[in-house]
Amino acid sequence: MDATNIRTEQAESTDIQQDVLTFLDNQTKRSWGPEADLFAAGGLSSLFAMQLVVFLEQTYGIAIRGKDLRLDNFRTVVNMVALVERLRGDR
Repeated sequence: MDATNIRTEQAESTDIQQDVLTFLDNQTKRSWGPEADLFAAGGLSSLFAMQLVVFLEQTYGIAIRGKDLRLDNFRTVVNMVALVERLRGDR
């Protein structure tokens, strides 16, 4: 993989991360860091987790099913970015 492809992948990861952080900030009226444990911090309920699933599916054209619905995939923004990239085949 050449340097151009690496930069493109990094830019996409950064864009996804910013989209998710903006969604979280708007929905919860709090600021979150990419590594913050959203569930441990009391930021998310199981209902909100489902809203996150719908947001990710609609925004990135992916389907989150079965084993991908594990809580750990939604615990941090970094984990959500990795899930989106994996389901889109970016990695």
